[in-house]
Parts: sequence; structure tokens; C-alpha cells
Amino acid sequence: MARQTFWKGYLKLSLVTAAVSLTPATTESNKVRFHVLNRQTKNRVESRYVDSVTHKPVAERDQVKGYPRGEDDYVLLEDEEIEEVGLESTRTIDIDSFVPCGSIDWIWYDKPHFLAPEDKVGVEAFCVIREAMKANDVVGIARLVLYRRERAVLLEPLGKGIILWTLRFGDEVREPVAELDSKAEVDSQLLTLMKQLVKEETKDWSPEMVQDPIQKRLKSMIRSRQRSLKKTAPAQKQAPVKSTGNVINIMDALKKSLAGEGGGKPR
Repeated sequence: MARQTFWKGYLKLSLVTAAVSLTPATTESNKVRFHVLNRQTKNRVESRYVDSVTHKPVAERDQVKGYPRGEDDYVLLEDEEIEEVGLESTRTIDIDSFVPCGSIDWIWYDKPHFLAPEDKVGVEAFCVIREAMKANDVVGIARLVLYRRERAVLLEPLGKGIILWTLRFGDEVREPVAELDSKAEVDSQLLTLMKQLVKEETKDWSPEMVQDPIQKRLKSMIRSRQRSLKKTAPAQKQAPVKSTGNVINIMDALKKSLAGEGGGKPR
């Protein structure tokens, strides 16, 4: 299945520009998803916004965002006002700085995306930017509007392409709860045994190590339930077709056509 391109724009470094496209590097398409149904009717249940006091549905045109400043007191903001304070979506990834590879801790990394040149004209510019980052052992930092929010992004050369990571915001990463006592000493004999155990359990990386067992069990359960439903479902007998004198089957129609019915001569 072809990857879905969900963003197109330009990669820019100083005066060098390349047309590029972004595709998500991860997918949840294989995840088991359920619909919520009415147990009695088996109809799907709809989710709607309702007024918390009157319990009446609220039309989309009457919905507005509110920031609480007190009990039952809100500052109201329209969507247009919120969008105006964000970065203008210029569709350009303008690399404004570089940092050494490995200098950003993994906890800041959010979502990965594949960045690729969009046309033959931009391939050379794209490759020059990628190889320059590799040669200097750095990653690029830029800002971009994605998922309706302005985000800091990191561009990391990888093979023939570039991985674009969205980075977490500063207030999303918490400080460590506690630090270990730096003066604590490790028993040398215990360390020797633990190092041996770690060495024995070391294997080559494989995606099989991070498979989701819950999803596998759910899919197995669903397949089993489907089989049982097929076995217990009553067989529906097809009602016999009554001849009206005008209806004929395809074989008869073909034979009559070949026989030249309707004034033609048999062949």
C-alpha cells in the first residue's frame, strides 16, 4: 500500500530550496478498532456535543472555545483569533540552526515523518542539504505548522532521505522525580554477574521484539467469534425462481443468439 502524503512544501537552507513532501513514518492502520453500538438495536451510537445544563444538542456554529477564569466564567476565543497568533503556514521548512547529533535527548522526540524530494528538480538541492548535515554530524532545527499547531521540528539525515521529527514542547517534558545517590557503590561481584547475564541475553534487534500481544489476541478472538457466528447462523434458503415465460438464463440466451433467433439462419 502506497504511503499517504499529507504535507507538501519546500525545504529551505539559505538560498537553497527543494520541493519536498512529508509522509508519516508510523501507522496505526493495523490496530483493532471498535464501533460503539446500541446493544438492543445493534445500531451505531453517535457522539454529540450537548449543553451541560439544558442537555440539548449544540450546533457546530454555536460552539466556541472558552478559557476558564473562574466558576462558570470564561474568556471566549474564536477559532480565527487562535489561528492568528500562530506561525503563518508558509509551507516552508526553513532550517534556521543546527545542533550536534545526539545532543537532544530522546525524551524530546515526538513523531517521525519521512521527508523526500517531490520532483526531479529538487533532488539535487535535497541531497546537498542532507550530505552537508552528514558531513558536519549535525541535525537541523526548524519550525513548521503541523496538526494545526506550530511545532519545532528536527531534521535528521538517514540513508538516502531525511527523517523529520516533531519535538515536544518545553512544558511537556517533566523534570526527573528524583535522582539516585551518586555516592552509592555497586558490589563488584554483583556487577560481574549482571554483566555476564546481560551479555548472554543480548540479541540482534528485530521488530518482532516490539510486537503488540494484545492486538494479536484481540484479532484471534475476533476471528474465532466470526467463525462461530458462521457456524451458528441459520442457513438462508434461496426461494425458487418462478418462470414468467419472459425470463431466460444466460446459457439459453447465448444458444439462441448463436442459433440466429429472430429471423437469422442457424449456423
